[in-house]
Amino acid sequence: MATIERARAIAGSAHAGQVDKAGADYITHPLRVCDAIIGEEARIVALLHDVVEDSDWTLQGLREEGFSDTVVDAVEALTHRAGEDYFDAVRRARANDLARAVKLADLADNSDRTRLGTVTADDERRLMRYAEARAIILGDAT
Repeated sequence: MATIERARAIAGSAHAGQVDKAGADYITHPLRVCDAIIGEEARIVALLHDVVEDSDWTLQGLREEGFSDTVVDAVEALTHRAGEDYFDAVRRARANDLARAVKLADLADNSDRTRLGTVTADDERRLMRYAEARAIILGDAT
């Protein structure tokens, strides 16, 4: 079975050279999400939650690395597919217990205004979308 250390290494290589919307190294995002989560499987999912979406990693590759079906299924539930409506992806994450917990931590981190310099109109729109996604995850909206 793959470990949290292996997940951290995969995330580090998968996100090498990537930056977030604030210009910071992208890897800091999954690391913060991981720090906000309790439980080893959930922390592994937190580290891997964007690797399939944002790199050449595949779900099968994660399986071949020894990650459990539970972990890979949660990563799949969190992976926004090409052409997929954002809120459809959020609803899919809501249906998986691990993915739901990680998505809430992901949304909290993405919504942290202190990471942004000046909050632009685009930032405000994105923050509103994250608030709507949080409501969907919590079952307060459909």
